[in-house]
Amino acid sequence: MECVNTWYGDIDKSLFSRFSEIKLLVLDVDGVFSDGRIYLGNDGEELKAFHTRDGFGMKALKKSGVETAVITGRTSRIVEHRMEHLDVGHIYQGQNDKTAAFNELLKKLGLSTEQVAYVGDDTPDLALIKAAGLGIAVQDAHASVQQQADYITRCHGGYGAVREVCDLIMLSQGQLHLATGASV
Repeated sequence: MECVNTWYGDIDKSLFSRFSEIKLLVLDVDGVFSDGRIYLGNDGEELKAFHTRDGFGMKALKKSGVETAVITGRTSRIVEHRMEHLDVGHIYQGQNDKTAAFNELLKKLGLSTEQVAYVGDDTPDLALIKAAGLGIAVQDAHASVQQQADYITRCHGGYGAVREVCDLIMLSQGQLHLATGASV
């Protein structure tokens, strides 16, 4: 097996070449951008933690010309605010059927499934893990999701998994030099 050596370890060359075809990165939020935990205050206030490395990766990926989107089953002003801050182009919240949002997004952007990478962590993500040209599970994803994924990140959800995927896409496309600027 011929491999490409990356910061995240050796990756099979044929799998690595699939990263180079990506024009759109679609991600789940809870368990991917965050560690999946939801903090609730006494007054019902909801809090989530996001990693600045993931934000940096998303901004750099956007700068490299790859579109970004999130499709999540939950609805949260925190997510809307964070994704707007990261200049995520397409935000779909409250999606009980993530496939419908995914298909709408492909149609809107005129892309084929082969041009899309999807990152998820749990069973609601399985349909998109299978549908995307590159299905990715975070390191701590549910076992059923890992079994179906083309690639499993070395980093856990909420702890740099998004940055890892962004880096690999940019590296495969010869755009990693665009990963400059400040943390976000």
